[in-house]
Amino acid sequence: MTNIAVKISGKKKSAFLDKVKEILPDGGNLNACLTCGACSSGCPATGVDGMDARKFLRMAAFGMDEEVLSTKWVWACTMCQRCVYVCPMKINIPQLVYNARAAWPREDRPKGIRGSCDAASKVDSCSAMGLTGEMFSETVAELLEEVREDQEGMEKLQAPMNKKGAYYFVNQNSREPQMEEDEMVPLWKILNTVGADWTYSSKGWAAENYCMFLADDEAWRKQVQLKADAVHELGCKVWLNTE
Repeated sequence: MTNIAVKISGKKKSAFLDKVKEILPDGGNLNACLTCGACSSGCPATGVDGMDARKFLRMAAFGMDEEVLSTKWVWACTMCQRCVYVCPMKINIPQLVYNARAAWPREDRPKGIRGSCDAASKVDSCSAMGLTGEMFSETVAELLEEVREDQEGMEKLQAPMNKKGAYYFVNQNSREPQMEEDEMVPLWKILNTVGADWTYSSKGWAAENYCMFLADDEAWRKQVQLKADAVHELGCKVWLNTE
């Protein structure tokens, strides 16, 4: 009888996994995965492009760089962190997804997200729709006047702009003043009803940040810094982001 030695090799060498381990606390804790599937059960992106959170995590853990860095599924992830919430080992899959996105050449990342990030980077409002602070201020003023005139009991409704020393600095999704301006009014009514001391700003007023979803660290940082500077400039105590 001939004895045949069978060599069982270890995991594939993974440049992506090595980088992730350097960045994430405890190396991302990927080896703690129980393969229970809890992450996939509540994930809104499960099944998109034949992928789910558990499968993506296992591919990363086994060093399958080519598959991990080529799947379009990473752009379907909403970064909601529901997977982290239900994971018994608290493995941060969204951070893994973020780093996979960052590995894509910028020109190959989704055009819509990239375009929104670039548009927001061109204006100090940080609006992904390209709305300037002046345009936002005009829209708020015109809409406020209309509501005061047309809605009974709303004659004293306030929507402050650049109010120094206000307690709350309120951000607004930039799609609303551009496409759905009436959607802003319910928030005004709530804030006024509870007597909140709040304000909008003509700078850094846009709530969304597509550069985060694009995994563009530098553009993301610049937009957050611009918004933070606007908060400090007005002397507000709490930054209330509606996204």
